[in-house]
Parts: sequence; C-alpha cells; structure tokens
Amino acid sequence: MDLMNHQFQLAARPVGLPKPGDWHYTEGPVPEPGDGEALVKVLYVSLDPAMRGWMNESRSYIAPVGIGEVMRAFGAGRVIASNDSSLAVGDHVTGLFGVQEYAVVNARAAWKADTQLAPLPTFLGTLGMPGMTAYFGLLDIGAPAEGDTVVVSGAAGAVGGVVGQIAKLKGCRVVGIAGGPEKCRYVVEELGFDAAIDYKSEALGEALAGHCPDGIDIYFDNVGGDILDAALAHLARHARVVICGAISQYNATDAMRGPSNYLALLVNHASMTGFVFSDYLDRVPEAATEMAGWLAAGKLTAREDVAEGLENFPDTLLRLFRGENTGKLLLKLADD
Repeated sequence: MDLMNHQFQLAARPVGLPKPGDWHYTEGPVPEPGDGEALVKVLYVSLDPAMRGWMNESRSYIAPVGIGEVMRAFGAGRVIASNDSSLAVGDHVTGLFGVQEYAVVNARAAWKADTQLAPLPTFLGTLGMPGMTAYFGLLDIGAPAEGDTVVVSGAAGAVGGVVGQIAKLKGCRVVGIAGGPEKCRYVVEELGFDAAIDYKSEALGEALAGHCPDGIDIYFDNVGGDILDAALAHLARHARVVICGAISQYNATDAMRGPSNYLALLVNHASMTGFVFSDYLDRVPEAATEMAGWLAAGKLTAREDVAEGLENFPDTLLRLFRGENTGKLLLKLADD
C-alpha cells in the first residue's frame, strides 16, 4: 500500500503551554497491518484537556507519551485494510489513534461506530470519551436525586455540557459556570441549564450563593483552582464533589495548587471523588445505548467545534486552554 503518513510527535516536555518547539512534524510510509491489526484512515482527531497531562513525565493514571512518540489522542476514522475478522474494510471506528493521518491498531482496541445512529464526530463527543465521562461521573459518583442542585464548571465544554443535560433529565436544578456571555447563553438557551455564571465578569462566591441558596448537592469539577474553592465554600450537607479535571492548573509552571477550602467536606459531611473514563470501560455499551436513545429522542444536544487540517494541530490544541471552544473540539483531517 503506497501511502504516506504525516504525524505529530512529542519532541520535548512542555513547560507551561505547549510551544511549537515541543512538536516534531514527520512524514513517512504507512506500514502494513499485521495479524489481528487494522489500518485506519483517521478522519477526526479529538482534542481533550487530558492530553496536556499525558505530555508530563509524572505519575498518573496512564503512562506519559514518550519523547519521539506520536502524540496520544482519541480519533475516529474508517478501516481501509484489515487482518482481523472483527473489522471489515469500510467500518467506521474510534480509538486512541494518535495525531496522525493513518494508524495501524490492534483490532481489539478499535470500537465500531454506527454512523446510522449518529454522525461520526459525535462518537468523539457525546457518544465518546467526554460523554461517557459525564455519564459515569454524574450518575455513579454524583448519584443525583430529583430536586438536587447541581453545579458544573467548564459547562460549555464537551464534558460539562453533557453533565448538565443529564442532570436535567434526572430532575435536578442545574447551574453552569462558564467564561463569557456567549458561553453562558449557550448553556442556558441551547443546553437547558437553569442558570449560568460568568466567572470572568461575576463575583463567583456571590453568584453561587444567589443561585444555590440551599447549597450545592453535586459539584462536578472540570477546572480546579479558584472555582473549585468557591464551590467548596457553598456545599450542602452530604454533598458530592466529582473531580473530573483541573484545566486551570494543567499549564501552571509552579506546583499545582490544591483546594484551600477542603475542610468544607468535613463540616458538611461531604465527599470528594476523582475518577477517569477508563474505570468504566466494561460498562460503555450500557451508557452508549442510553445516551444514543436520548439523542434520538431529542433529549440530548450534541455540539462539535471543528477545526481543519493536521498541520493546525498545535494551535488548535491551545484553543482548549484559551477557552476558545464551545462543545467538543475536533480537528478534521479528511472527508469520509
């Protein structure tokens, strides 16, 4: 198969925001898939805050990307060659394909995407890792009950937007925290949140007190830092704090700052629990079936923010940390 691949490899450990010199853009021939493998033409690359943590050489839930290795990323594409009976040429699949145009993958590490059910990009957002993260984090750890007050940070992002919508489906009152009037309008008018707080222009503590007079029953945290501290100061008794991410801290050049208001957990008999999507891999089919049903019924809104061109990967990734995306940020590499 006479194909050339282009890919981004990690060239250096970033200090602060990733810089152009942290990447190595390469070109090389596409290898043939071996036994049990498939060759995937990558159509979309998913850009996720977790990617910043994968670049650091520190203890985490997954090994760091090695220097000289293809940058790890979820992707969606089409099988163009297969040496495994479970995948056929033409199948649409998702998986950890990396920031590249073609990926040779173990067939067991590729998940089929039924594009009759939803468009392929949706399988990297609402029906992919972000949506599953929202589903299990809220339902398993947050354990919402009808009438609960749920506060979600990063509410206009890929995870936060789904969290708020599921909480509404479960009969909760939902307050989103987002940056800027357009994002706040989006979470209320398009996603159906009850209220939104613009952390860039409002006094967060006062706004939380006003919107949550009886306290916060579930706080779903995607950002960490000052916003986490503010939420902890307004917990209700037996509150559940779900730690999904801390995007405000990922590019810090000094030590990551933990919450100073953690004693609110003691005072309110509350809990704080961290988790990652991979904790629930065996239950993804269950979640995907329910989420797909909600999408088909119009009870769930999916939104993708799509940039184009593999060569634009470094700057598109930075959009996550500049707060410039609304919904799931994707990089389109090719037409299907």
